[in-house]
Amino acid sequence: MYLASGLGLTTSPLPCYRLDVRAVVQRVSQARVVVEGQTVGQIGQGLLVLLGVGKGDTPEDAAYLARKIVGLRVFADAEGKMNLALPDVGGEVLVVSQFTLYGDTRKGNRPSFIEAALPDEGRRLYEHFCDLLSEQGLHVETGVFQAHMQVHLVNDGPVTLWLESAQRHRARRCHATT
Repeated sequence: MYLASGLGLTTSPLPCYRLDVRAVVQRVSQARVVVEGQTVGQIGQGLLVLLGVGKGDTPEDAAYLARKIVGLRVFADAEGKMNLALPDVGGEVLVVSQFTLYGDTRKGNRPSFIEAALPDEGRRLYEHFCDLLSEQGLHVETGVFQAHMQVHLVNDGPVTLWLESAQRHRARRCHATT
């Protein structure tokens, strides 16, 4: 802690972040989700998106990530460079809800999920996110929200990216008056 320029504010040297929508995105040649022995979602070439929704996330956060994922240039062009996006290759998307992306293991070995959105809020933003991808003309498959799922995939590359909505990247300092 340090005194901020005689203003009577103490500022933590580490930024405080609002936790926002998170996604792990994997380029796949194929992927499917199985619930109770039945395939509920399946794609060929495209992206598997493991989507986590945190407390306080907004439709704008989901929209940012949807736009980002549609535009990700992670597919090879004729020269083998990652220059093509999902629409360019006719790729599909499999979206799986993944509240465990908010697992916090900083204290102890058992993850805490207190920063994950409550189920109703999480489902609403998860469905909104899937709708936004569909509105972009993509073929979207999903898992089953809150179900125990088995995800089968062939990671192509492998290419795996961690994305967060735009708000996450704007650090805010924690201030306290003295």
